[in-house]
Parts: sequence; structure tokens; C-alpha cells
Amino acid sequence: MCGIVGYVGHRPAQEVVIEGLRRLEYRGYDSAGIALVDDGRVAWRKKAGKLANLEKEIADSPLPASSLGIGHTRWATHGGPTDANAHPHLGYGGRVAVVHNGIIENVDELRRRIEADDLVFASETDTEIAAHLLELQVASGEDLTTAMQRVCSVLDGAFTLVAVDAERPDVVVAARRNSPLVVGLGEGENFLGSDVAAFIEHTREALELGQDQVVTLTRDAVSVTTFDGTPVQGTSFHVDWDLAAAEKDGHDWFMRKEIFEQPRAVADSLIGRRTSRGALRLDEMRLSDQELRDIDKVIVIACGTSFYAGLVAKYAIEHWCRIPCEVELASEFRYRDPILDYTTLVVAISQSGETADTLQAIRHAREQRSKVLAICNTNGSTIPRESDAVIYTHAGPEIGVASTKGFLTQLVACYLLGLYLAQVKGTKYGDEIDEVLRQLEAMPGHIEAVLAGHEQVYELARAHARTPSVLFLGRHAGYPVALEGALKLKELAYLHAEGFAAGELKHGPIALVDDGVPVLCVVPPRGRDQLHGKMISGIQEVRARGARTICLAEEGDDVIDAYADTVIRLPHVPVLLQPLVAVVPLQLFACELATTLGHDVDQPRNLAKSVTVE
Repeated sequence: MCGIVGYVGHRPAQEVVIEGLRRLEYRGYDSAGIALVDDGRVAWRKKAGKLANLEKEIADSPLPASSLGIGHTRWATHGGPTDANAHPHLGYGGRVAVVHNGIIENVDELRRRIEADDLVFASETDTEIAAHLLELQVASGEDLTTAMQRVCSVLDGAFTLVAVDAERPDVVVAARRNSPLVVGLGEGENFLGSDVAAFIEHTREALELGQDQVVTLTRDAVSVTTFDGTPVQGTSFHVDWDLAAAEKDGHDWFMRKEIFEQPRAVADSLIGRRTSRGALRLDEMRLSDQELRDIDKVIVIACGTSFYAGLVAKYAIEHWCRIPCEVELASEFRYRDPILDYTTLVVAISQSGETADTLQAIRHAREQRSKVLAICNTNGSTIPRESDAVIYTHAGPEIGVASTKGFLTQLVACYLLGLYLAQVKGTKYGDEIDEVLRQLEAMPGHIEAVLAGHEQVYELARAHARTPSVLFLGRHAGYPVALEGALKLKELAYLHAEGFAAGELKHGPIALVDDGVPVLCVVPPRGRDQLHGKMISGIQEVRARGARTICLAEEGDDVIDAYADTVIRLPHVPVLLQPLVAVVPLQLFACELATTLGHDVDQPRNLAKSVTVE
């Protein structure tokens, strides 16, 4: 959620920090602030609202020059989005400044302890507790690193803390537990960020931090310890995308750009997946073939859009591998006492690799001896590091809060996993797997064909600017697409939107259908299990009650013409792979409708890109 930036070096820290915060805006936030160390004091500014409000505040009341600073964009948890609750927070004497991502769960206990010392709180936040505790430590003579180690040892919860000390103008200290933080390694300068976008303009060399670790940055050195002070060696990595990948490239929104990047993203996600003999290969598959043969159940855990990718995975894994596959919301997984053992493969899907609910779920699974495989886009993030295997999606940076290319590449990873399990277990012959792989490799071209018809979808979206409610219908693998289409409309256009399995209409949802209600129907390809005919029946049912039907149907499906007010044509692809093309018009529809309504497409209200608190 929150964006964190830290810098120490030779550049003007204010410029580096503000620019870093700007590159983290996509994470979602409702206030912003900055702290610089200058001449034995902490100079700070903070403001509720967008980053522009903070920049105006600085323009009206300039900050001193400094080469060391920290910054923050906040998404409110403890306390509302006000100036007082914005970060940074200062200790009781103004010597220490702190920014914080996450939640300190034992805040009430610590607050009572501090209030007993007659310290006055200036905010409603849990973060201020950490600022006062750190200041108490440095005031007693401890250096900032030791102070951070001691304070973190008494905190419960998930958090990233970054602090500066007015009396140490050359040091930034940070700590993490179950919350994202990465170090950028420069020449005569070093950086901190919630993710690498914060400093990618300056360096592509980075350092991973493990759980319960403290990092100390100076201009020329980076050192890492555990909370108990034990020195440890961080793991360095190279960021394989550059600044240009995070720019809009002429589009009005990052999300629109990312929708049109999907053919390339899908192609990239398939690169290097075959051996020289043509067999399927997953480079990060650290589980042995025998361990995978022992698997007799798969449980997919995910949240939001990733959950819908998991629903598609269920169809593919059960069809190709003939083993049961369950799909769970990660936020509910631990609380129903799931039945797990060493024969269960838990597949965790997370774009960021830091989703708090999913992270806690995989930890529970590993405690039960289950194997865990992560599907993730972010190299070096926590979920892949704590998993037994990982399939990286290689989507590149996704800045828009509403996931698009992240979703499509997650689908590809799910298909690859299903095929790989089928290969290892022998439930599919090599030529059958090769055929599906060739179909997947043709998908970038099919997605390009769908995108070429974007103007039809845009016109349709603009025509529905006054629509109060939209329904989505699907069957089989089209059902998760309907759910995802509805979610995109909720996220971006703030409209009532619902996705349903078409066969469930008569069991209640058809009561929502009224004259003129638009119903987007994902029509399955013809030829399998009477799916197409069953979907036609559902479309007839809603039309009979006055619905306006907008049907996504494959080229050559002339039957649908009699039942659709509008037809959006899709390439002819297999049923299981249709989500890769069917979801694209729904993304375009939501993006254009939200634009027409004047909404911020990249940063929808109340949402954050990475949900790092439960």
C-alpha cells in the first residue's frame, strides 16, 4: 500500500524523494510527506491529499538543502487521511523522524506505556508510537541502528519502518517485517523504496531484505542485521526493466498502456519455457518430479483479480491433470482449518508478491508440510522467497492499480503449471502438451486482433455513461472472466456490477434484470459439452426480460446474431484458453467508461496496488 522512499548521497534529497514518491503513486495513497536532515535538525512537510498538495506546501514554505531524506505516501489505516496523521512522524523532541508502512498490532499496549511517561501524541496513528520509542532510545545514547533493532523487537504486526536522526546527517536506517522494502545500490549514494520503481531512474542494482532485518545506509555502505543485531548478508539482484517501461508512452493512462502491452507481456511470459527437445520447462521449479508426482490435490490461494485467475486454473488443472483443485480466497484460507499435508500443492498467486493475506496463508500451509508454489511478477518479493517454487510471470512493471497484463500473464502461468503437472504425472502425452503450447504461443497475435477493434468497445462504453448497473454472464472458463469484468467496472467506474454463472440465473440473479439493463455475455466457443447452446439459453432468458445483450463471441458464430444487440468478435481459440482474449474487451470497456465519467483510472478511490496489511 503505502509508498516509502529513502535516500542518502550526493544529490538534492528533496528532488530524489519527491520523484520517488511520484513513481510510487500507483500504490494508492491519501496523503504525502517528506523529512530532510539539515544542520542538526529535522525539516519536514506533510499534507493530506495528492502529492501536488505536498509540492505546493514546499513551494510556499521551502525546505533547506540536504543530501539525506525520507518520504512517504500514506493509505490510511490508524486515523483518517489528515495533515496530522500524514507521515513523517517525529519523536517527542523532534530529533527522530519516521515513516511507516503496515500496522503495529500492539499499539494500544505501547501507547499506554508511553502515555504513562506524560508524552503527548500529535496524531491518531500507530506510527507515532515507533517515533517516540526510537527517540527514547537515541536520547539514552544508542545509535539509530541499535535503537531500531530494540524497538522492532517489541513491536507486533507487519511493518516497514524508515528513520533518520537529526544528529546523524549521514545515516538512514530501516527495518521490515512482513512488509515490502528494497535497497537500491548506487555509486556514492544508496536508496530505499517500497519497490524498485522508487529509484529505478538512478540504479538498477538492488538488494533484497529478509524478514525481521534492519538495514543501515550511508553514502558508501549498506549493512544488514537481524533484529537481535546479528550481521547478515543481503541478496543482490539486477532489475531487468528500465525507466522507460514505467512511462505512459503517449497513452492517457498507465492502465490503457498496459492493456495494449498485453500481447508482448504474454509473449514474454512464454519465453524459455521449452527444452531443446521441446518438453515444457519451468526454470524456477525447485520441486522434484517425484515431489510433484506425490501431489494428489492442488489448492490455489489468491485475492481479487488473482483469485479469478485461480478459478481459470482450476478448470485447466483438473482437465489436464485429473487431480482435484480447490480455489480459496487467501483472506479466508487459514480460518476454516483447511486439510493439508505433504501431498497438497498450494499455489499462491500474487502480482506484487507482498499480499499480506496470501503471505500468511502460505506460511500456514508450510507449517502443515504442504508444498508451496508462487505465481508472481515481482522478483525478490517475499512470497516467492518463502515458497518452494515460483513461476515468474515477466509482465514488467504494472503501474495501474487495476490489474490487466498482470492478470493475463497469471493466466499463462496457471496454464503452464497445469501442463507441467500433466507432463510430470503422465496424464498428457508429449504431443498433446506441445499442441497446447503452440496454441498459447499464438495468443499474442490473437490478443493483438482483439485490441485492433478497440474503437467499437470505446464507443460502446461511452454509450453507457449513464448506466447505473451492468451484469456479466459466463459459463465454464468464461465465468471467471465475467467476474473479472464486473470487478474492473467496480474498481474503475464505481458502478454496481455483478458477474454470474449463466446457469445460476434462474436461482436468483435474474431478479436484477430489467428493461435496458446491459448484460455482457461471454459466449463459449462451439463444440464442447453443449456449453454454447446452454449459454444461448441464458441470453434468451435475459433478453425476454428486457436486457440489452452485448455478446463476446468467436468469429464465425452466426448463431449469436439473433440473440445479441451488440456482438464483439473474438478469435477462434479453445474453450480453456478463451479467457486470454475474452477479458481484453472488458478491460477496454471499463477503462473507457471510467475515463468518460472523469475518474482517475490509474488510482481509483480507496484502492491500493499492493495490499500489505490484513
